[in-house]
Amino acid sequence: MFNKEQQLIETKIREFCAANDIPLAELKWQPIPFSGEWGFATSFFQTAANEARTGKSGKPVPLRAQEMAEQVKGQIGTVEGISRIDAVKGYLNLYFSTAAYASRVVGEVLASGPDFGRGTKKNERVMVEYAQPNTHHSFHIGHARNAILGEVLARLVEFAGFETIRASYPGDLGLGVITVMWIYDKLYKGQEPSGVHERGQWLAKLYVEATAMLEKKEDETPEQTAQREAYDAERREMYRKWDAGDATVRELWHRTREWSLEELRDILGILDIKIDVWFYESEVDEPSKVIIDELIQKNIADDERPNGGAVIVKIDEKLGLTKDKYRTAVVLRSDGTSLYLTKDLALAKVKFEQYHVDRSVYVVDFRQSLHFEQAFKILEMWGFPQASNCYHLSYGYVTLPEGAMSARRGTVALFKEVYDEAIKRVLQVETEKSADIPAEERQKIASQIGLGALVYSMLAVDNNKHIVFDINEALSFDGRTGPYIQNAYVRANSILKKANIQSFKAANSQNFDYELTKHEIELIEQISRFPQTVEQAANEYRPLVMASYAYDLANTFHSFYHAVNVMQTTDEKTRNARLQLVMAAKQTIENALRLLDIQSPDVM
Repeated sequence: MFNKEQQLIETKIREFCAANDIPLAELKWQPIPFSGEWGFATSFFQTAANEARTGKSGKPVPLRAQEMAEQVKGQIGTVEGISRIDAVKGYLNLYFSTAAYASRVVGEVLASGPDFGRGTKKNERVMVEYAQPNTHHSFHIGHARNAILGEVLARLVEFAGFETIRASYPGDLGLGVITVMWIYDKLYKGQEPSGVHERGQWLAKLYVEATAMLEKKEDETPEQTAQREAYDAERREMYRKWDAGDATVRELWHRTREWSLEELRDILGILDIKIDVWFYESEVDEPSKVIIDELIQKNIADDERPNGGAVIVKIDEKLGLTKDKYRTAVVLRSDGTSLYLTKDLALAKVKFEQYHVDRSVYVVDFRQSLHFEQAFKILEMWGFPQASNCYHLSYGYVTLPEGAMSARRGTVALFKEVYDEAIKRVLQVETEKSADIPAEERQKIASQIGLGALVYSMLAVDNNKHIVFDINEALSFDGRTGPYIQNAYVRANSILKKANIQSFKAANSQNFDYELTKHEIELIEQISRFPQTVEQAANEYRPLVMASYAYDLANTFHSFYHAVNVMQTTDEKTRNARLQLVMAAKQTIENALRLLDIQSPDVM
């Protein structure tokens, strides 16, 4: 918002430092919280430290930093739009008049609209990989956390100015997949429930049933043991046939896989997630084995198959580490079949060499932390130049109030069932209090609020922490919830509707040359932080930063709404300025919600 003034001042600082042979450090600006007036500041401590290292100054760094700030202040003189400049304790502080700052912030929002806060274009391409449950299961609330975290991160990175590719890597291979295919072929061949979600959910039930048949019981008889082992042999034989390319097994795999993918695509549609690139575990299976051959040739991996073992990489030993860090990784089983780790090596190669990404972010739960540490380190040992540009965004479990979820036991909260229940509950409330709204419109509003509640509940907790998902808490209109933030947007919208204002033209922009209330100041302060928050959330890969900001902004607006009666403001200029502030707040809330993958209902 103040780029012109900032650039002018930076130019004068560089001129001063160049003329005085001072090694200028990177200038980092930060806002000065309101204390009678707004401003921003930069420090000369790093520059003074740089100078001290060269031996050009024998003065203590704090003293020299303050001296520099004072000299730069004298060099700058007066700058249009800046009310005053102070040099304090090594900082250069620049202040604006309150009216000018408020007008600039609100004017910037109204002029930029949906693009307010968008960063400048960066020369980097980032791939975010997420929304990738294993096939032959059903999409549950834990998968939703993965999909939502990934989508919000992708939106933040993209809005911050990075070219962004959304990628999904469903696990369509492995013993879990084969387990479902085995029981289907053995007991349910030819059956197929109707309905996209019914088929996906049925596969999940087959997995539970198969697991019970294959699981060892404490008190099982010899006959039961023999039966269980026979079942397991059948299952593993099917896996061997898949690996050998058996036509019948592959046809069954393709058909049942598509049932899962249909359900996944439908749920991603509900969540407004549009994946750009679909990778499949099965597609990198064979290429991954070629990489293993190369790792063996380079003496990075040890082939112990001749002795009945697997192909392993003794990472710590190869690196000369005396303490366990990366441990030993198995990269190929003794029977020649690949593992997740094997295929992730091949996937990284495809990402960087085929899609030319500069950074790759893997959104995968915390249980795979060691897996990715091993994968990235093996890539580095292999000589893969982009190994350091791979990043694992870890996240915690989603559990239920009654305990942990388990696909093997069938104790999971399916996303579609939770989503439908959320809409049902919101619709009941909407029907009671908004009977004048047409039924179709109420259904749409209920969908927006219900989904907003689910999405925000996945974002309001730090990704490294576990979530206990409670639908009652998520749907609350009070506190740190999605509906609470949406309600701030609705309230702003209602004020503008009453004033019959669609938009403000730049020519009609009012200044804020009156005594602002505490609540107006706080609201302007929050709005001004939005662009900086976008950059921080994107650079730190932390959706929580934006989720927390959206709540703080909504909370500030709710306080403003209760304290400042905009429609009863008698002075026309003040009233118009306040209406512009409301419109700026509404736009900023909408932009924040959009980045959080949450819709903004007009009424609720």
